[in-house]
Amino acid sequence: MEPLMNQPPLTRRDMLALTVGSGVSFLLPGLDLHAVGKRGKERPKSLITVWLAGGPSQLETWDPHPGTKNGGPTKAIDTRIPGLKIAEFYPQVADEIDSLSVIRSLVSQEGDHERGTYHVKTGHRPNPALVHPSLGAIAAYELPDKTVEIPLHVSFGGGQWPARGGFLGARFDAFRIFEPGRNIGNMQRPVAKDRQKRRLDGLDILSREFRRGRRVVAERTLHKKTIDRALVMMNSDQLKAFRLDEETKTVRESYGDSRFGRGCLIARRLVEQGVRAVEVTLPGFDSHTGNYEAHRENAAMLDPALASLLRDLKQRDLLDSTVVLCIGEFGRTPIINPLEGRDHWPNGFSCLVGGGGLKSGVVIGETDPNNTDKKVPPQDPIEIADLSATVLQAVGVDPAKTFATKINRPIDYSDGTPIARLL
Repeated sequence: MEPLMNQPPLTRRDMLALTVGSGVSFLLPGLDLHAVGKRGKERPKSLITVWLAGGPSQLETWDPHPGTKNGGPTKAIDTRIPGLKIAEFYPQVADEIDSLSVIRSLVSQEGDHERGTYHVKTGHRPNPALVHPSLGAIAAYELPDKTVEIPLHVSFGGGQWPARGGFLGARFDAFRIFEPGRNIGNMQRPVAKDRQKRRLDGLDILSREFRRGRRVVAERTLHKKTIDRALVMMNSDQLKAFRLDEETKTVRESYGDSRFGRGCLIARRLVEQGVRAVEVTLPGFDSHTGNYEAHRENAAMLDPALASLLRDLKQRDLLDSTVVLCIGEFGRTPIINPLEGRDHWPNGFSCLVGGGGLKSGVVIGETDPNNTDKKVPPQDPIEIADLSATVLQAVGVDPAKTFATKINRPIDYSDGTPIARLL
């Protein structure tokens, strides 16, 4: 589905083409507003994924090794988790990291960007026979309700390989927004109310004519459902969750004036509204050259935004009902290459995970910066499948549940085992 941001107004022909041809995530059922109004552990679970696109270096984020041969110039700082040090670029996260746990020994068999992204976002390695749904799509599918009038699965900041619905269907693809905080295109009618009604009446005549003798085909297009849900969304007060004008200047500034910072702030607003899954992408971690500088520049956006998100979720009593996962597709090599960069390294990398009832302050594994042999695993290795199973269980989905695809092929949501130390 193409993004609906900053586009010219739709004509009747555009609307017809869009609704017939698109995978529309706002067809999803919503949540019970009474449940959404609750706080703490009684509130329905949501997932916020902070996606660090390109593969962040473990040595420049959550597992630094200063003073070693391959540690580079990055210094380490103390955190609120006793004994845990992280890269110097993250002083604000260091003060909030005790709300999460740190895994520093993730292992993956995928060292290519596209395949690695697929693996981490779905918990499965790519398979040419089918497309697996992302964790956010599974949450939206498995935990439905009927009153949220905005998409239940949202993605901010773009990216080449967005979170998809896979075998659950295209309508569970993430609703993509490239410029968080700006008005969503095509969500305000460009004409007066009476003229819009005439247009819709005309469209209804065309729809009825198309339906004659084509009932099954017409139903498959989801045309009428799409129009109905689009109109509900266009007139919903819940669209305000995508805007920032209700937030104070102090709050906006705490997240940082960047696309990523605005995305993290809106992510908090969306889960507060009842959205199931939000992904916020920060690109720029593919640091084959100038690794240290690239991570320092990205940290200037990641540090305030992630710390403010965690602080906000705690203050609003939303962290117990919101799983936060900060991760990329793999890590970077211990060896610094001749261009002062680090290359792809799936054999020992880091992530932050917590909230949603998961244990906090747990540190699992570590990497050896002197180990450059991919055949030698890090201390206490954690498979991607086990991480995905942990996230699913935390949001309230049985990771071992079997789904029957359209061809009645049984597929488990996860092949992994939840990490007992985090539950």
